[in-house]
Amino acid sequence: MGDSLRTNDHIQQIVDQYADMLLRIAFTHLANRHDAEDVAQSVFLKYLEKQPAFASAEHEKAWFIRVAINLCKNHRHSTWFRKTTCLDENIGYPEFDQDEADEQAIFNAVLSLPVKYRKMIYLFYYEDYSILQIAEICGMKESTVRSRLFRARQQLKASLKEAFIDE
Repeated sequence: MGDSLRTNDHIQQIVDQYADMLLRIAFTHLANRHDAEDVAQSVFLKYLEKQPAFASAEHEKAWFIRVAINLCKNHRHSTWFRKTTCLDENIGYPEFDQDEADEQAIFNAVLSLPVKYRKMIYLFYYEDYSILQIAEICGMKESTVRSRLFRARQQLKASLKEAFIDE
């Protein structure tokens, strides 16, 4: 494989490896499946366009996450996004069985967090990044990541406490 030419097998391998993660990241930021799919597709287009060289597999993964976060930010700040509303509020939300009511409550609580906290929760708990790694990926200080995780946990604890007391 040459530097400027990506093979179909290589592209398919990259898509298989990162598609689910990118969709989850985008959905975490945008709370809409269709917008998340658009962002994930845009990340892969950027990859094909830029054809970056990576020092390691971890560097590659961090690049995909960083590009997805940046594209989500751009999407959220676009005039189109700010001036539209989804006709079906539940579009894109996963459906839970009756037995999975606790998972649904947690999912809804995470989605109710501000994006800056949702991102920290996702990277820390779902992608298993350390606070240092999150700080590097997001271009923040470690103390900022720590405080946002702390605040996110506090908000989750409060909202989940209410959800489970009401039952």
